[in-house]
Parts: sequence; C-alpha cells; structure tokens
Amino acid sequence: MAATLCVMLLAHGLDARAAQPGQSNSAEIHSHLRAAFDYLKANDADSATREFQAVLALDPKNTDAYENLGVIAFVRRDYLKAEEYLRKALAINPGLVKTEGLLGICEKRLGRGSAQPLLEKSFPKLKEKNLRIQVGMELASIYYQGGDLDRAASVTHSLVDLDPDNVEVLYLAQQVYSDLADDTLNKLAILGPGSARMQQVIAERLINGGDLKGAIEHYRKAMEINPRLPDVHYELGEAILQSGQRDPSAQAEAEKEFRAAEGLEGDTASLESQFGRIAFLQSDMDQAYAHYKRAFELNPGETEAQIGLGRLLMAKNNPEEAIKYLRMAVQSDPLNAEAHYRLATSCRKLGLTGEAEKELKLFQEIKQTKDRVRELYRQMNKTPKQQDEQIPEEKPNVP
Repeated sequence: MAATLCVMLLAHGLDARAAQPGQSNSAEIHSHLRAAFDYLKANDADSATREFQAVLALDPKNTDAYENLGVIAFVRRDYLKAEEYLRKALAINPGLVKTEGLLGICEKRLGRGSAQPLLEKSFPKLKEKNLRIQVGMELASIYYQGGDLDRAASVTHSLVDLDPDNVEVLYLAQQVYSDLADDTLNKLAILGPGSARMQQVIAERLINGGDLKGAIEHYRKAMEINPRLPDVHYELGEAILQSGQRDPSAQAEAEKEFRAAEGLEGDTASLESQFGRIAFLQSDMDQAYAHYKRAFELNPGETEAQIGLGRLLMAKNNPEEAIKYLRMAVQSDPLNAEAHYRLATSCRKLGLTGEAEKELKLFQEIKQTKDRVRELYRQMNKTPKQQDEQIPEEKPNVP
C-alpha cells in the first residue's frame, strides 16, 4: 500500500504547481522538483527529500513539496512528520482531497480523534481506487471499534462494491456483517424470545451448522406459533427434502410443505422448481418437465428451471434444445458447477469440442473450489449454502 501511495501522490502536479506565475526563481524550483521526481523513480527517497526541501527554501508555499515530503514520511511510518507536512499542504490548499485522506490515515495511526472527520470528508470525494479503499478501511475501523455498526456496514458495503475480490475488505465485511447480525439477533431474543421468528432464526442457524434434524424441529415450532408465517413452509420443505432426497416419505412431506407455501404466498418459480425436482426424483419425467417449464415461464432467469429443462431434454436425447437452456444457466449462475457439467455433456453430444472442453474445465475448477470451501466450513462446524447440484459421479468424455 505504501508504494502505491507513493506512485499516486508523488507523481501529480509537477507542471501545474511547480512554481507560482511570476516567480523569478521558477526555473530553479522546477529543476529541483524534476530532480526530486527522478530520484523517487530511482527509489532514492533521501535525495528526493533534499530536493523538496530545496524547493521549500525557494518557495515556502509549494504544496507539491509539502505533499511529497509527507508521503515519504508516511511510507517510512514517521506519522508525526508526515502529519506536519500534510497539514502544511492543506493549510495552503484545503482542496487537496488525496492529501486530506492521507492525513486522516496518519491521524488514525497516531490515535487521534481528528482522524474521523478527515476520513469522513475525503472518503466520498476520492477517485483513486487504492487510496479510497485504504481511507474507507480506516474509517470503517473507527466506526466498528466505536460500536457504530450501521455506519461501519455502510462504508464496508461501498468497499465491497469497489473491490469485491479484496481479501482485506472481505475480512472486514465478514466481521461487520457478522456482528450486525448478532446484534439484531440479540435484540430479537430480548424482544421476542418466544416468537415464531425466533424459532425460524434458530432453525436457520442449525441449517448452517449442518443439523437438519434440529432445524426441522424448530421450523415446526415456528409454525405451531404462527401457521401463516411467510417463508417457513418453503424453508421447512427444503430442509426435509435435503435430509432425505431418495426417501419417498420425505419427498411427500416436502411436497406438502411446498403446497402450503404456495397456498400462502402464491405460485413462484422457486416453488415450481422444487415440484419439478421432486417429480424428477420420483421418475415422473413428464410432470418434472411441466413444473420446470412453468418455473421458466414465471421467471426466465430461474437457474434451477434452466438446468432442469436442460437435464430433461438431454434425457429425451434432444441436446440441440437442451443446450439453449444450459447456456442460459451458466449465464444466470456462473458458479453453478452442475450447469457447466451438463453444458459440457450437451456440447460433446453435438460435437462442439472446444466449448465442451472449456465447460468441463470450468466445472472441475468450480468443484475443486467448492470442495475447499466445504472443508473450511467443516473446520468452522458450519455448512455452506446448498445449491442442490445433482452431478453424476462420472465425468463427460470430451473428445
């Protein structure tokens, strides 16, 4: 991060602010600045420092010199000196947003309360990605440590949008969102310890812990308290089906819950997909196709419907039609391993060797990644969210 800040702040403004118009020594100032930047490019911060100090001897209000001396001190973790130089630059030109953000970071590292207003003021204005992330991380940290989870979550959400693959940002988000969830759970436990929603939350936590039997018990307790509670019938049906896909009695019980959900909330693509799944498990291919088709009509972006139609059309030896839905599925959910697997199979049937090899490779990479995630969740005594991917053991033989 320090090297990035150097490049970002040290390289700007040379021609624009090298010297004030009309200064008799402007050429000499420009020469020192040029030399300073050349030294920085050569990673010679000591020589660059001498050149910037020479600039200040000629022009005590040169913001470039103050800014860059501040950055050099920051990179060296000399936050007191960095603070001094950056404040002088801002005193001359209060509109230096990057300098303001960097000063806020210095103040945070020094443990000063003045950090928060500086970070709050600069964060929304910053355009440079890396500095915006660092300023946002420091600001979210202040909110988090102060117990202001709502504002911490707001800043963190912006950071995730800005860089969704940044491990440090994701770690912060996990901390903030987890504490926010625990905070709301505590409030729910205080205000409604015997409520149906409390039982639903307990069930969902048990699902995450891999305890399907316990989850089913608490979903049923929730329905005893409030038989018309939204979502509970659907979630209970999912848990029952997940606990015994090949068990006819579990299939029938799950279907009963899905029908109850339909009666309360109306027909939906997700419900039709569940009906299609149950019909498929019962080997009723015509009913399965009808349900998946209905799901697709209700929501053409429903991944489970797209995969279900593709799977059934392949079973009917119609790869030309199947491939249309399976291509939609990998677009709708690029991380769905089953979609890539079945598309690879369809492509192989149609002789589309290049696409088949590509999809098979993606399937293998996603499966390996999910296996690693499952192992990490196992270590945390949790269960990752199920995607109901019905992938055969055998791999498609791509020519």
